[in-house]
Amino acid sequence: MNLIDATFTSLKAEGRTALIPFLTTGDPSLSTTVDIIKRLEQAGADIIELGVPYSDPLADGPVIQRASERALASNQITILDCMEVAQQAREAGVKLPFILFTYYNPVLQYGLEAFFELIQAKAISGLLIPDLPIEEDAEVKALAEAAGIHLIPLVAPTSKDRVTRIAKQAKGFVYCVSSLGVTGVRSDFDSGIDDFLATVREATDTPIAVGFGISSREHVERFSKQCDGVIVGSAIVRKIEETLPLLQNDATYAAGIEQIGQFVAALKG
Repeated sequence: MNLIDATFTSLKAEGRTALIPFLTTGDPSLSTTVDIIKRLEQAGADIIELGVPYSDPLADGPVIQRASERALASNQITILDCMEVAQQAREAGVKLPFILFTYYNPVLQYGLEAFFELIQAKAISGLLIPDLPIEEDAEVKALAEAAGIHLIPLVAPTSKDRVTRIAKQAKGFVYCVSSLGVTGVRSDFDSGIDDFLATVREATDTPIAVGFGISSREHVERFSKQCDGVIVGSAIVRKIEETLPLLQNDATYAAGIEQIGQFVAALKG
């Protein structure tokens, strides 16, 4: 069984909602990303999204854009590096599932068949490609299924008539975008979000998770009533940005990792 499926099955039996942090891989370094992953698992994270730094992101807001710029400028992080991080974390004892969040061009440049051979070998369970629409994903989906990898779809309130079709074909979980625009911390959400989530829920037996703008324990609690998972990205990446002075000093490095872990633990409650 795919590790994402096993995780959601276990959480459902326990009456719990998955907490899914997003990290920009390589910000501030690859080894630090591994240490953050280890601490987030201890803090209660259930699944980790590993974001591939990209120079021309479609969906990323300013916080994640800055993190990608740092990772690319300082470390020239590649999609291969991101997969290596997953393997290193697994070798360090991390048990939770990994999802690779990338845009399509790095996958295409690597070569589709070679990419899926590698992603399977690197202990990654899922793949998110926000700029690959369902109308154009047949080849990628076939290769993903052959490799036992879930190609996770995103649906937004603007998807309208496409929501049901996308949700019915989903594997792993359906990533429900909570609001229009790019990622980022928000204080409130679109008034139609509850109806939108209900529509997605009715369309599929696959778990649904909500992301974009989730930044507090109150947000997590609000959406846990309707969803199987809650994705937190910009708030965690911003916390890492705030702790950079600690993470870049050997004497305070452990304190920086701990602050990030405590932030995620507080989201879990």
